[in-house]
Amino acid sequence: MLSAFVNALRTPDLRRKILFTLGILAVFRLGSVIPTPNVNLVNVNACRVEAASGANAGLYSMINLFSGGALLQLAIFALGVMPYITASIILQLLTVVIPRLEALKKEGASGTAKITQYTRYLTLVLAVLNATAFVTLAVNGQLFQGCTRDLVYDKGIFAIIVMVMTMTAGTGLIMWMGELITERGVGNGMSILIFTQIAAQFPASLWSIKESREGAAGWLAFAVVMAVGLLVMLGVVYMEQAQRRIPVQYAKRMVGRRLFGGTTTYIPLKVNQAGVIPVIFASSMLYLPVLYSQFQPDSPVSGWIQTHLVQSNGLWYNTIFFAMIIAFTYFYVAITFDPVEVADNMKKYGGFIPGIRAGKPTEDYLAFVLSRLTAPGSLYLGLISLIPSIAFLFFNAQNEFPFGGTSILIVVGVGLDTVKQIESQLQQRNYEGFLR
Repeated sequence: MLSAFVNALRTPDLRRKILFTLGILAVFRLGSVIPTPNVNLVNVNACRVEAASGANAGLYSMINLFSGGALLQLAIFALGVMPYITASIILQLLTVVIPRLEALKKEGASGTAKITQYTRYLTLVLAVLNATAFVTLAVNGQLFQGCTRDLVYDKGIFAIIVMVMTMTAGTGLIMWMGELITERGVGNGMSILIFTQIAAQFPASLWSIKESREGAAGWLAFAVVMAVGLLVMLGVVYMEQAQRRIPVQYAKRMVGRRLFGGTTTYIPLKVNQAGVIPVIFASSMLYLPVLYSQFQPDSPVSGWIQTHLVQSNGLWYNTIFFAMIIAFTYFYVAITFDPVEVADNMKKYGGFIPGIRAGKPTEDYLAFVLSRLTAPGSLYLGLISLIPSIAFLFFNAQNEFPFGGTSILIVVGVGLDTVKQIESQLQQRNYEGFLR
């Protein structure tokens, strides 16, 4: 593997792409630590320290993890890539509902470019809404629960507008940098950026586990967490690579005087066909009741929500979270993989599954295989997402435990995809890949 990395750096074109990607990531991390104008950084850091040891430490730790520490610092890139990810998910869901978007998707490159343009516009709208919400919380002293320090110097309308516009411009710049990485660098740009945000918090999270205990106990806890983390990553790699290959044969066809077809290929159906999207859906949906309880604090329903759904290590929270992940996995797989469309395309081009007749029998067979694969895939996502709660039970380290939930899925998935892209470019130049 090391020789493959050396060969990658020796190749001028690939070296240029890797260095360009690293340069963009350096700019991205720099913008994640530069505060927006009007922010009192001393008070913000003091409130962050208090929040890390308070009752809502788990929530703030999760926010810190997915924003790379930028959001709680009210940095220029505080919103990160989440507005773009949310906009992409919304457009993907609307493609199934709105016929116009579905028609654009089927048009090929031109239609995809149009949908990408809509995604950019929606990203900026979501960025304005998110920035307004977070700046309002900071100005009113509600960003950190229990901290009474002033997080901003000036609470005037002009200063607030400048902060909102700065964060929105930061989101637009992040979107542009992600597209630059996709075009001129290595890997998918947005995926690389969110990978960087999460990975940037790993060293601090691991070291805090060691510092939370004294002497040899700290090093023992650190070693145990590292060992568990490596086992979790091994399991995630295995499940992310697992797939069911359905063989497809294409009949020979005579076109003019030439004979076409007669090839054999396969349809790769992954065990985790939905990726990390169901976990994000479930997390977002569970945040809505908490938001309701903040606006209606005197309601009996709000009291139950505050008791059972605020702390992420409770029985009710994890049970509902697990059930919602399974439900969203089936839902997302159903809207992203259409057995009817796949069966029609196979029939149109003369393809068939050996032993299965074309048309309705092929559609039923694909739906049956997909449902059988989705069951273990949904259970896998649910169990991975519960790892932080399990860590809290055994290590009392939920707030610092980095190997679990959405973070490990994103890190491993993006890492595998990037390595595969580098490996494919190496193989084009007659070098050995990373895996011999």
